[in-house]
Amino acid sequence: HFGRPRQVDHQRSGASRVLVASRNFANDATFEIKKCDLHRLEEGPPVTTVLTREDGLKYYRMMQTVRRMELKADQLYKQKIIRGFCHLCDGQEACCVGLEAGINPTDHLITAYRAHGFTFTRGLSVREILAELTGRKGGCAKGKGGSMHMYAKNFYGGNGIVGAQVPLGAGIALACKYNGKDEVCLTLYGDGAANQGQIFEAYNMAALWKLPCIFICENNRYGMGTSVERAAASTDYYKRGDFIPGLRVDGMDILCVREATRFAAAYCRSGKGPILMELQTYRYHGHSMSDPGVSYRTREEIQEVRSKSDPIMLLKDRMVNSNLASVEELKEIDVEVRKEIEDAAQFATADPEPPLEELGYHIYSSDPPFEVRGANQWIKFKSVS
Repeated sequence: HFGRPRQVDHQRSGASRVLVASRNFANDATFEIKKCDLHRLEEGPPVTTVLTREDGLKYYRMMQTVRRMELKADQLYKQKIIRGFCHLCDGQEACCVGLEAGINPTDHLITAYRAHGFTFTRGLSVREILAELTGRKGGCAKGKGGSMHMYAKNFYGGNGIVGAQVPLGAGIALACKYNGKDEVCLTLYGDGAANQGQIFEAYNMAALWKLPCIFICENNRYGMGTSVERAAASTDYYKRGDFIPGLRVDGMDILCVREATRFAAAYCRSGKGPILMELQTYRYHGHSMSDPGVSYRTREEIQEVRSKSDPIMLLKDRMVNSNLASVEELKEIDVEVRKEIEDAAQFATADPEPPLEELGYHIYSSDPPFEVRGANQWIKFKSVS
């Protein structure tokens, strides 16, 4: 059905309407992708892949939405509407969108605190995410979680403690195996957490018990303000599972990420145990909003990554050059995305904050109401599920 001229809304100018309607786009195209570096594997993911027009447009919209959402969060933070911790993932969009494209909605994912992108790709709306960032009732954690603590179905959050989500991810994988379901858990951590002892303890248990766990190191080259070379005696993170096989993936290419994820998920589902993935990526912002991000790296470095390996630009160029989409059509998606983000930001700034009496609410998901002690024993809060 892609060959048929698509329906167009009447706000569009006549000229561009004719352009999109008269173009015959290809249904799909085959692309060469970078070969993954392998550890303890005979063969890795394929080096070519097919992208359909439908998927391409979907990935483009999702990556653009994450990018715009993060830029809006930056703006709201500078206006002091978002407070506290706030870690943005612009630049890393191919990771969250590519991982989701390689698994099923019934699979599981847990990550650290740079989590806005994953919260979106796991199925929550921009509205719920921005309202959570501003601490309002309509937020996905009812305004009580904030930037680092958002959850969705089969998404176990943002986690604020460095590396602590990795043993939890191994536990989710244990539950998948115990329940006999054909599901896997994607357990993400950054290069900064990669030297934590608890990660190696989790590797060991996962390997002993052959857990369907994909350990994923999002290597964006800096743990806070410390470059990987200064932090790790070995920066080959994909080899650091030692007895666990690993892949090093171009984390700026959504198709590379998708194919590697499919490969890793199939490996885990076949009962072979855990596998490691290192996604080589880059963040444009500082570590958090309190880090300008240019004291430990040059502006030129950031600019070079932006101009040569921006994930959105790479996908856009591929699609346009192989007649999967037109520049006009993608620009139109940009306009729609901007409007969606604007509307969500309006909601996130107008929505009320939760009242104080709800402080003790939602401790358990389905329990009869009970009382919670406040700051002293005379203050009581009611807790309702």
